[in-house]
Amino acid sequence: MTLGYTLEQLTIDQQIEYRKTVTQTDVQAFAEITGDTNPVHLDAEFAATTSFGQPIAHGMLTAGFISAAIGTQLPGPGCIYLEQTLKFRAPVFIGQEVVTTITVADMNIRRRRATLKTVCECDGKVVVTGEATIMIPAKDV
Repeated sequence: MTLGYTLEQLTIDQQIEYRKTVTQTDVQAFAEITGDTNPVHLDAEFAATTSFGQPIAHGMLTAGFISAAIGTQLPGPGCIYLEQTLKFRAPVFIGQEVVTTITVADMNIRRRRATLKTVCECDGKVVVTGEATIMIPAKDV
């Protein structure tokens, strides 16, 4: 198995982007997997009566793109998620592309930890912000 970046290969302000367009199938699958069948996500008639006016993606589906970016790109395969804060700033609508940016904010070499700034945007508008703490295994693992 190919591991991602080692801690020694990371640098402060190193950054990647992960892009994913949210589909109705994604929202339906997330609802089925998690059991979150809130009609604001699944029922267009109900969602039309809300302040959003249309169905919105689950916030945690959007946050899942942060996990995907961290686990596949930066630091990538082999890292272990320890902590994540999230602030949901705006809704994500079906058909929107979510651009997730991961930025190395701090590193603790002794503990093999990296702190990452996490941001999701749609159409240039911030929809989710947060910070993740990741453990990175030694390169010989």
